[in-house]
Amino acid sequence: MEDNILTGEIIGAAIEVHRHLGPGLLESAYEECMMHELRHRKLSVKRQLELPLMYKGLQLNANYRIDLLVNDLVIIELKSVQRIENIHKAQLLTYLKLAKLRHGLLLNFNVPIMKQGICRLVNG
Repeated sequence: MEDNILTGEIIGAAIEVHRHLGPGLLESAYEECMMHELRHRKLSVKRQLELPLMYKGLQLNANYRIDLLVNDLVIIELKSVQRIENIHKAQLLTYLKLAKLRHGLLLNFNVPIMKQGICRLVNG
């Protein structure tokens, strides 16, 4: 599946989840619903995937966790915050670099309209 089509499908799933739940819940609730919605759309989804930290050729015991990984291509970082900050974008870009992936979506569900909470990021 082409990356733009895949990210479009993920965004559609996020809009559907937001339409049913609205803003104001914990991130974990949106994560659970996104898992269900993405799998309903026949996409491969991994949740809370460990991402090892490599430093100067050594794998360290400071693993990070990717909220969702879709089709082994797109990292989704979920938030339920007042607004997306630059540090949230930096976090996702770092995850993309560590995972050697190109596309990521930062989804903030704490917005009146889901379209306002979507940020696409591309590594490199």
